Amino acid sequence: MPNQMVSIREILALNLKEYRRKSGLTQEKLAEKAGISANYLSMVEISRKFPTPEMLDRIAETLNIQTFQLFDPSTTSEGALLHLEQVIVENVEKVVRTTIKQEIVSEINQTVSMAIKQAFSEKSKSKKKK
Repeated sequence: MPNQMVSIREILALNLKEYRRKSGLTQEKLAEKAGISANYLSMVEISRKFPTPEMLDRIAETLNIQTFQLFDPSTTSEGALLHLEQVIVENVEKVVRTTIKQEIVSEINQTVSMAIKQAFSEKSKSKKKK
């Protein structure tokens, strides 16, 4: 099962689009109000560019939100699903690792137990022959 990590760029892109749409702004209008180019904003919205902290602050201020809200994975339903998928995959991997470890330990214990029994059995047989 592939472990698909959600990147900070993807979360930013999803949230930026969501907040922009909720604000009723086009890319051009948001870019103009935030003092950046519409082309650059579109690149951020498709995860190709990552803004500076100062630019993030200007974008957030224009959208009337706190800057950290642009990075909340649960802001959009798609982001929440990606985050949930990531958590589920991590938990499944943890359970599988634990189960495999337990099976290996159990198998080792059985092998050692059988080897000890066999060794004692052979020792008893050799004592009886003498």
